[in-house]
Amino acid sequence: MFEGFLNKGLIGAALSGNKGLGYDVHLVQIRDHAPKDYKGVDDSPFGGGPGMVMRPDVLKSAFFDGVVTVGGYSRDNFKQQLRVFLAGPRGRVWNSECAKQFSSQYLMPGTPHDLVFICGRYEGIDERFIQAYVDFELSLGDFILSGGELAIMAFLDSALRHIPGVLGNADSVVAESFEGDLLEQPQYTRPREFEGCLVPEVLLSGHHEKVAKWQMEQRIHLTQIHRPDLFQKFVQSQSSKGGKK
Repeated sequence: MFEGFLNKGLIGAALSGNKGLGYDVHLVQIRDHAPKDYKGVDDSPFGGGPGMVMRPDVLKSAFFDGVVTVGGYSRDNFKQQLRVFLAGPRGRVWNSECAKQFSSQYLMPGTPHDLVFICGRYEGIDERFIQAYVDFELSLGDFILSGGELAIMAFLDSALRHIPGVLGNADSVVAESFEGDLLEQPQYTRPREFEGCLVPEVLLSGHHEKVAKWQMEQRIHLTQIHRPDLFQKFVQSQSSKGGKK
């Protein structure tokens, strides 16, 4: 599943090293580390219940043999070298602010830790592995996915956009939805007329101040209509700024 993500688009170019950002991604197939006499990575939960639970011994083997040893980390000191993340419902719900914080803390060149992402499956992961080896849980939202892969890709995609050099235009991140607690303004391109609808005249004027004013008005208007929760945050932030001297 990750192969396409790592080899296509701007994010794939960044992770694959094609942009010279120094990232080195290593994929570990957990199933390859299952005991020879037991080919699965999961088993039925103690106490009963639906679904299957990923076994802690298999995950530990995949972690140490597939990550710690292959990566040249110390078995005695790996907790100082690595940060281990798990996609799960107990984590902070991911948003634009999380992406920016994660980017600056963990993805900027020169940050002190390498990162490990555990992609859970089935009913979940044995709690003993989580307590022993997982540093942080991250949540994509209050819904269920069939596996953690899609969530991890979403986390990385949204966070890597904040790394200088990943996007072709550095202003792209600043002007996107959720920046400044507002949605993005409507976008238009050629042709100027489509099914009787014209591009707003102000966007064709070449007057940068008028364009910027129109775009901000549209961002505020759309946010107020479609995301009143975000609009309330915007109003509060503006009030806070106005109160500072």
